[in-house]
Amino acid sequence: MRLVIALVVAAVAVAPPAAASADHPAPVNVCLASVPETDPLEPGPVDICVSVFKPAAASRDNRVPVLLHSHGWGGSRTSAPGSFRRYLDAGFGVVSIDQRGFGESGGKAHVEDPAFEGEDVIRVIDHVATLDWVRHNGPNDPVLGAVGGSYGGGYQFAGAFTEVMKTGRTRFDALAPQITWHSLNDSLAPREVVRTTWVTALYAAALDAHTSTLHAGYAEGLLTGDWPTTMDEFFRDNGPGYHVAAGRRLDIPVLLHQGISDNLFPLDQAIDNFDRALTPRARANSLLIGYNGGHALPSTLPLGYAVAGDACSAAFGGYDELELRFLAENLQGAPRTITGHGRYHLMTADGRCVTTDSVAPTTTAALPDILTTAGVGLPQAVKIADGPLTIAGSPRLNALVSTLGLDSRAFFALSVGTSALDAKVIQNNVLPHREKSLNLGSRRTVELPAVAATVPAGQSLYLTVTPLSDMFLLHGSRLPGAMLLRDVTVDLPVRG
Repeated sequence: MRLVIALVVAAVAVAPPAAASADHPAPVNVCLASVPETDPLEPGPVDICVSVFKPAAASRDNRVPVLLHSHGWGGSRTSAPGSFRRYLDAGFGVVSIDQRGFGESGGKAHVEDPAFEGEDVIRVIDHVATLDWVRHNGPNDPVLGAVGGSYGGGYQFAGAFTEVMKTGRTRFDALAPQITWHSLNDSLAPREVVRTTWVTALYAAALDAHTSTLHAGYAEGLLTGDWPTTMDEFFRDNGPGYHVAAGRRLDIPVLLHQGISDNLFPLDQAIDNFDRALTPRARANSLLIGYNGGHALPSTLPLGYAVAGDACSAAFGGYDELELRFLAENLQGAPRTITGHGRYHLMTADGRCVTTDSVAPTTTAALPDILTTAGVGLPQAVKIADGPLTIAGSPRLNALVSTLGLDSRAFFALSVGTSALDAKVIQNNVLPHREKSLNLGSRRTVELPAVAATVPAGQSLYLTVTPLSDMFLLHGSRLPGAMLLRDVTVDLPVRG
């Protein structure tokens, strides 16, 4: 467990830039009054504490844009003098935030709830608007961007969408979230099957920050093996998915940087943000860069693979360079030299980069009937097609499903190998399918993990089906049984 928690901290903390040159002044630390805490564990007034970094050249006569920054889950703001050099040297101010429940800020973590963390971000923006060296679009409207990853990406969407919900628009002019989510319920418990390995690690990484609701919900989940209704309600409005369902969209450019081998917030979460959370105009000015990394625990049951790296960002000079160019173009009016807007740039499991205009399936393959045990047993791989073949996007499985047993669960993924015996899951991701009651035959569509892979000649693409997964440890079927899939087809996002 200690190893998993260490990996959580490493995965969710997007490191601040290297130390700055001495001519940038030391940051100013400020605590701002925000909405009171209602949780009985720590009720009362709440201050949100920030560190304000001002570039040396910024002044009332030379105003500059500002970037908000925040930490990953269990972390705290960056406040050390000399931080954020690459942003300050590029002419951006930076405001680093201790989110509610973390660092010096008060309250408990409501995990990017609009009523709490969303309001906190609004208070921070209001403070930025008072600084006389900050460039403005209009009254109380600073020229504003945001950076950060994981929980430090979640606050960006929380702040922007909360403003849209309240006023119809956001004061953010551009966002650059990394390895973050569209829906926490879909991420933490897809199909209401809990990603136990990650949920346990995240819970342990921030014990003091949790609300009473989350403490109780975690305990209930351990006892029942189910995703409690209280957790579904707690997380329901804590992400872009909630706002999208209410008809809200962001009309600003967004640079999405997502780990495809991330098995906490996988690629499908970024695709949902890119496709659903942005207006068509915003999407036409945005990019999605998928790489092999993020919250990336190795998959051993079933065995997976992914070459670590960021091959698609390399075409832009590396992610740090791309991010600075994106922010300069959208906040400073720099010449628009970035290409590839409105497209998906996806690193394959073997280290290449595929750029595509669509992640939708293009080809359907028929498979034989599949019988898998439930609750116990080993993975099996069923051949789909021989290489050479390139896939990039969102596949899905269609089948007539029958079960023997109650609450049957199986896990599905695409894999590559020379045979069914050595096929490895692409980018370490599986997704569950759950039948809560006895099923004598119903048509089902099962979303498979979004992936990118090249299948060379001499190897084949497989469908891996397994009754157990180490990412969903102890959350396989409640009782031993079986699941039968008949009339099986797989829709594949094949690229030329």
